[in-house]
Amino acid sequence: MDRRLNVVFLGCGAVTAAHSRTLRGFASDVRVFYASRDAEKAMAFERRFGGGGSFPSYSAGLADGRMDVAFVATPPGSHLELVLEALAQGKDVIVEKPAFTRVADFDVVARAEARSGRRVLVAENYCYKPLAGVLRGLLERGAVGRPLFLQLSALKHQPAHGWRAANASPESDALLEGGIHWIDLLAHLGPPVRAVRGFRAHRDEGSPRSALVVVEYADGAVGTLHHSWEIPSPLRGLQLSRIRGREGAIVFESNGLFVAVRGRVHRLVFPGLADITGHRAMFRDFIRALRGGGSPLMTLARAREDVRLVQEAREGEASGA
Repeated sequence: MDRRLNVVFLGCGAVTAAHSRTLRGFASDVRVFYASRDAEKAMAFERRFGGGGSFPSYSAGLADGRMDVAFVATPPGSHLELVLEALAQGKDVIVEKPAFTRVADFDVVARAEARSGRRVLVAENYCYKPLAGVLRGLLERGAVGRPLFLQLSALKHQPAHGWRAANASPESDALLEGGIHWIDLLAHLGPPVRAVRGFRAHRDEGSPRSALVVVEYADGAVGTLHHSWEIPSPLRGLQLSRIRGREGAIVFESNGLFVAVRGRVHRLVFPGLADITGHRAMFRDFIRALRGGGSPLMTLARAREDVRLVQEAREGEASGA
């Protein structure tokens, strides 16, 4: 393909703004358009980010034959309907994480994807973070021997606004909406997860904002995720996480500022600040995949597994099993 991909964003909120800023670095590969239920908002985003056009509704953007890719960046509860409509209109799709609120939705989309011959990609950037690559490499090389415990800390104060403030809504669950990032990291550092259990703090207080997830890996190691959106944290949420093995330990800043290894090797690693969130690497991989370069690192199947783990953690909470 010798022309730019025309990408229409469905939804003009904070997530679309963040992705638009990143895509400025891919101007030779991607031309962005904006669709919103508010025509003025779509036009404002077009002006703000130098887009190629705007649409007064999601359907209008999807019906435009110039569009190659639909980027679904609306609240999670609307993702399924919009992804299916985009596939029916012959568009490839990028859908913001969490892609869907139920495992069953992934199966519906996978069937629609197969019928349409198009692609569905999930914008989960944590698997592209430099930190993830460094940790996987250290564990593959046995830097601390056989891992025993993996502990992830993701604690900060993040007030709920808009649709995220809706109590009792599955899509406003902090573990699904934000914790899914960390679930993906916890689940893909090594052996597959064999079992998962969730514990919610103050589970009787509406939409859950703090949770502990415990996973057992196929090799016998145990991992934990402490996730909260209601704990004051200095320095905008900087936290220390750890991997402990039989021959040492890895201590790392949860967001990826540094990794300190003391085991078979002694090393201080700075994974990289230039793309610390992994967004640039994610879009680079997506553009390659959409242009016929094979499967991306973040597949629909992998996203399905992440939501399955969240769903099973929730079910464990509810049953007390």
